Amino acid sequence: MENLITMKYKKYWSNIMQTIAVQIQDNYMPQFINYVKEHSSSLSIIKDKNLELDPYFYTRQKRLHKIRDDIHNGNMRLLSQEESDNEIEQFFEELENNQ
Repeated sequence: MENLITMKYKKYWSNIMQTIAVQIQDNYMPQFINYVKEHSSSLSIIKDKNLELDPYFYTRQKRLHKIRDDIHNGNMRLLSQEESDNEIEQFFEELENNQ
């Protein structure tokens, strides 16, 4: 299991903070936290609200972006609401008939 942590770090030559995302193996997390504590003047850990609400937020976001790209470049067809409703209705009818 990996933890995704959003961090801010300060460049030594400026006061600008930059944000990065870091994936950390669970078994390394205690050592990483200790490292951050030792370098707290240059690093800070912030919670990502997206991950608090949905731990798979970025995975879902990536998937949805790929679907959107596939629709835009013609690799996938977007169904109308009516087409979608008909397909769902047909699916449930097939399920009932196969019982």
